[in-house]
Amino acid sequence: MDVQINTDSNIEGINVLTQHVEAVVRGALDHLDERITRVDVYLSDQNSDKKSGFNAIRCLLEASLVGLNQTVVSHQAETVEQAVEGAAEKLKNSLESTFGQLDEH
Repeated sequence: MDVQINTDSNIEGINVLTQHVEAVVRGALDHLDERITRVDVYLSDQNSDKKSGFNAIRCLLEASLVGLNQTVVSHQAETVEQAVEGAAEKLKNSLESTFGQLDEH
């Protein structure tokens, strides 16, 4: 599984952040590694024109799956870390549900 991280110009500390984001995504999805070819991570600050805002950081995850359409989830939170962790959990739950239904048939 390849993890590609993309940010807007308002997200700082990308070098340190990249390692954390990749670790969170891999930690949540490693058990599904054979079924996922790629995960694209998009981080953005939804309130970049303001100094602060509630749930201003958005993390969108797009998972490219073997033999299936992409699955996309997003999560907004106060911090990048919270946004990534929330989106990773949503993606894990969505994929486990999808693959669980497929495996039953």
